[in-house]
Amino acid sequence: MSDETSSPQRADARNPWLFDTHELGRRPGTSLPLQRTLPVRTALGVPDVVEVPEGSTVTVDLLAESVVEGVLVSGTASADTAGQCSRCLDPVTGHLDVSVTELFAYPDSTTDETTDEDEISRIVDDWIDLEPMVRDAVVLALPLAPLCSDDCAGLCSGCGMKWADLEPGHGHETIDPRWAALVQRLEDTPGGDTASGSDR
Repeated sequence: MSDETSSPQRADARNPWLFDTHELGRRPGTSLPLQRTLPVRTALGVPDVVEVPEGSTVTVDLLAESVVEGVLVSGTASADTAGQCSRCLDPVTGHLDVSVTELFAYPDSTTDETTDEDEISRIVDDWIDLEPMVRDAVVLALPLAPLCSDDCAGLCSGCGMKWADLEPGHGHETIDPRWAALVQRLEDTPGGDTASGSDR
């Protein structure tokens, strides 16, 4: 087998999201700061709503701490976002800062042996993959309905134009089909409304 596919050092060169725990050591209480600008290889979020775009970056300012059961990683992640206003559909941009905290368990530790695979992150071959932790925190922090401004009036339901671009008093005459049918019926029955009133 080629060393290129099995060597952790080569894996680290290809994937900047990986952190080699050998740099930290296993003595509980030791810590190591991690400050990196990492590439977004797949967009994070909801396309055409709001996301951290593919090809952008996430900046992390983390602290890795050695504990008995593994490595505790905590700190912040920040990224620029892009999407469209949920009311007027104009492009919107923003900036996101999120807090992250994750315990990565050592293989064969008590935590590793007593938790399910999806309950807690693991250290694999002495490497920590920071990407799932950061991705989950960023996606959960994205706004569900981004706005270009808090007072955005949205679009006119009649013509689809932005209310902000329309003249004051803009409107469209519409007739509710139910009222239109009633008006037509009254027109076809002369005096029907007055007769109705005289019966009271």
